[in-house]
Amino acid sequence: MNWQEICSHPALKDLPFKLETDRWGHIVMSPASNRHSRLQSLIARTLDGACPGGEAFVECSVATSAGVKVADVAWASVAFLRRHGDANPYPEAPEIVVEVLSESNSRAEMDEKKALYFEKGARECWLCTDAGELMFFEAAGRLERSRLAPAFPARVHLQFGGQR
Repeated sequence: MNWQEICSHPALKDLPFKLETDRWGHIVMSPASNRHSRLQSLIARTLDGACPGGEAFVECSVATSAGVKVADVAWASVAFLRRHGDANPYPEAPEIVVEVLSESNSRAEMDEKKALYFEKGARECWLCTDAGELMFFEAAGRLERSRLAPAFPARVHLQFGGQR
């Protein structure tokens, strides 16, 4: 199955977990909690306000050398969106990609994903912990704060709940 077939397959719609593919095209499933989903939404809303001239959105698929990876949140410039529109998956990564970390994510997995996104043209890759703390990276290494969205806070806070 290719990515478009996976996305349109009736049995795979509305699943309570995220799908990606590995380098051989096999489907990889990752469970996502409601907290994870809320952090995704909060980051996208905050990013939209902090970085004009583009659009933030969730569940951004990117074709990489190791299969299709799906960033939890992405920010794409108007120029990127004009080039690629609604391509599925995108042939290159948007300028900012964000991964909300889960307990099942290993450091090696996140290092590989960052490298894959940078290889596909991302300018920044952010990692968000379950507590809402953000780490900002460019291809050369860690940043103190985002260069593309310098007003973005180093931590986001969910208003309600707080239980994990």
